[in-house]
Amino acid sequence: MNASTQTRQAILDALDAAREATPHLPALDIARRLSISEGELQAARLGRDVFTLPLSPHALASRFHRLGEVKALTRSRHAVLEQQGCYPTLRGSEQAGLLLDPGRLDLRLHLTQWHWTCLIRDRMPGKEGGTVQRLSVQIFDRHGIALHKLFSLAAEPPKTWQDLRALASTQEPAFTQAAEPLPRALPTVPTLDEEWAQLSDVHQFFGLLNRHQLRRHEANALMEGRFTRALHLGACETALREAARGELPLMLFVASPGCVQIRTGKVPAPQRMRGWLNLFGKDFTLHLDDANIARAWQVHKPNRDGGVTSLEAFDAQGGLVLQIYAERREGQGERREWRQLLDGLDAREAAA
Repeated sequence: MNASTQTRQAILDALDAAREATPHLPALDIARRLSISEGELQAARLGRDVFTLPLSPHALASRFHRLGEVKALTRSRHAVLEQQGCYPTLRGSEQAGLLLDPGRLDLRLHLTQWHWTCLIRDRMPGKEGGTVQRLSVQIFDRHGIALHKLFSLAAEPPKTWQDLRALASTQEPAFTQAAEPLPRALPTVPTLDEEWAQLSDVHQFFGLLNRHQLRRHEANALMEGRFTRALHLGACETALREAARGELPLMLFVASPGCVQIRTGKVPAPQRMRGWLNLFGKDFTLHLDDANIARAWQVHKPNRDGGVTSLEAFDAQGGLVLQIYAERREGQGERREWRQLLDGLDAREAAA
């Protein structure tokens, strides 16, 4: 047994022991205990209950709408969005995919970030005892970070799942170590104010960031007092509670490096469990580790319809944790009650 085989067996032994003790323990938590990436953990299972899918990212995503009812999951570092439903037909290019179905499964896919995709067969505790098979497709970047996951919810998954298994191989992925961006002083961008003011579509914002090699949290800091406003760290909880109370429909954005998942509609009152803030809806859940929110911003971007305003939460490394907008259709103005809610956050927090 060589060193690589010994390492793989050690990972499998630790995984099996963890699952035996705590059957529903997330794979990410097990990987963290072992100081490896989640992708490395799953790759150790190749040939046993994990199989590589040798399809291009676009080719794989183009099959999603034939996989039947699923649970779709995307996580940032400190938020997890899960939704039940069926994927719409893929649109877009080989680089950027669009799964457009506002109010249901609605995703933006950064396909160039997809490095390894796999089919996983897990044995999970059944509701009436024993175990049941759970099929999933999981997607990882080159650092072994999970970009998106989808779990079959059908008692008998559609034939498309069998077709994926027939294509699968045991080809091993190669991962590289992820590195955090080095901290730097806030850059100077003399024209940022003028360029921001000239935005006519929210999607132009990405070009603005790229032109000046800015991260989103840096742009927010530079525009404080003009287009952005720093908020209390409890702003997300307050906004979600008030939106639930007022039945204000929201758009919740949770993004990994390779996928943005959007849930649109009214939200239930938040519940706090094990330190996390949670929304438990009929067909979705949001889990937010708001203790790791380091900065929160109210951000206004001009557009043809009078502008849109978001609540954006970031972690200590400048990563976007969660982004919230009011529900809006193209060509419609933003809801007045949403702006009023955001404008009042500071006063309510200060009073508390």
